[in-house]
Amino acid sequence: MKRAAVIVLLMLAGSLICAAGEPKAETQLGRVDFSTSGAPAAQEHFLRGVLWLHSFEYRDAMAEFRKAQEVDPDFALAYWGEAMAHNHPLWAEQDDEAARKALKKLAATAEERLAKARTEREKGFLRAVEALYGEGEKYDRDRAYAAAMRKLYEQFPDDLEAASFYALSELGSVSERDFATYMRAAAVAEGVFAKNPHHPGAAHYLIHSYDDPVHAPLGLRAARAYSKIAPAAVHALHMPSHIFLALGLWEDVTASNEASWEASVAHGGASYHALQWLAYSYLQQGRYREARKLLERMEADARANPGGSTGWYWTAMRAAYIVEARQWDEPVLRVELDTSGVREIAAPGADLFARGLAALKSGNRARAEKLLAEMKTLRTEAAAAAGTHSGHGHWATQVSPAGLKTVAILEQELDAFLKLADGHAAEAIRTLEEAAAAEEAMSFEFGPPAIVKPTRELLGEVLLEQGRAEEAQQAFERALARAPRRVLSLLGLARAARKAGDAETAERAYAELRQIWQQADADLPELAETKLPATRAGQ
Repeated sequence: MKRAAVIVLLMLAGSLICAAGEPKAETQLGRVDFSTSGAPAAQEHFLRGVLWLHSFEYRDAMAEFRKAQEVDPDFALAYWGEAMAHNHPLWAEQDDEAARKALKKLAATAEERLAKARTEREKGFLRAVEALYGEGEKYDRDRAYAAAMRKLYEQFPDDLEAASFYALSELGSVSERDFATYMRAAAVAEGVFAKNPHHPGAAHYLIHSYDDPVHAPLGLRAARAYSKIAPAAVHALHMPSHIFLALGLWEDVTASNEASWEASVAHGGASYHALQWLAYSYLQQGRYREARKLLERMEADARANPGGSTGWYWTAMRAAYIVEARQWDEPVLRVELDTSGVREIAAPGADLFARGLAALKSGNRARAEKLLAEMKTLRTEAAAAAGTHSGHGHWATQVSPAGLKTVAILEQELDAFLKLADGHAAEAIRTLEEAAAAEEAMSFEFGPPAIVKPTRELLGEVLLEQGRAEEAQQAFERALARAPRRVLSLLGLARAARKAGDAETAERAYAELRQIWQQADADLPELAETKLPATRAGQ
């Protein structure tokens, strides 16, 4: 931790270089060229604010834009920047009231504000942000903003800032991953990255565009570059792991999130997002003891600050730990925390599922049925609340369609386990096939899986238990296509292939597990299995 603190101090020691007449910022946050009509002293703060903005470090960005306003009260883009910092497009999070209040500091009406913009280009940025915070529902305004940014980008095709913010606006214009939209954003960001390989926004937005298993290889170059472009930004240290996780590169996922978590703590905060991803990568590496320590840290913080995002991360991390470690009588199962402030239900739903699964594995059917009933109540009440929610605020307090679908699928999975317990294997398999189809119809949202036990993986395990090895092998292969190098799918594939007489596939899967588990806990039971010949492993 001391080493991380020194690194952060060195990173933050990077100074702004703004040569006379050169509107460029070069720091440990990257480099941008954003000419404006602001006073030179205000321009320095503005450029730093833009750099923070590109790395989604919104509080730091807002502080710099406000400093620019103090230096030059009529600097229109300084107010644009503050308003932009209230919009977090890829986190489904927006404070439109605060943004409008920031704009009104410049002038009372949109017309008056536009008159204060000193160039046609600055007027274009201002028109776009006015569309973002105009009338209508959030996603209608997001689409209007994207249209305005596209117009600006087409008007000034050589302006890298117009291009990069246009790429981001495209990503923010859809509520779920849409490949056509994401590739359109990627094409624009690629152009920026080619012209300025030190641009933090270009690298960042390329990672978001490509973080699914189909396109992730295209994002490796940006992923390898981004943490070096902007090492002072905690989020930039985490973001490469979006590509690494989509490819199952667990050592890289771990290193990226260790750096981000340690930097956040050294910077006086706590990036629970990085902590969750780190815990998941430890679990994939078989480092259950280290994952348990992170869970204990999250539990302590959730107790100190109950509800909201801490409750969300606690439930998400516990669910993953239970499913991956498969310790069905762990004391952590009995921990009760206040999660009443969490309205995004995917993580609480996953936690109920994981505890229900643990109850069944321990022979406590009544508790499993009770937890399944709680899942159904959670989803029903959340669906009713979704119709009255404004759609603004922190993502962990929102009800999303994806969250509702996730919990519905988890209900089917737990119901299938109950059917298995009753001896109704055929019915359980049909339920899991329906759930798997529903999961695969959802858009990719890469990260630790919201459906904490991927349904194809679960289906493969059930088919293998029923002696249907070839079908199980196919199920595990489909699971791995969606979540590459996920270890329980690899383990299932190895076992199914061995049972099906496919020694080559079995050995290949065991070899991957040996590579992934190089730092695994010494007492991980499956380690010995991976070292046996594929014709004997698991016997």
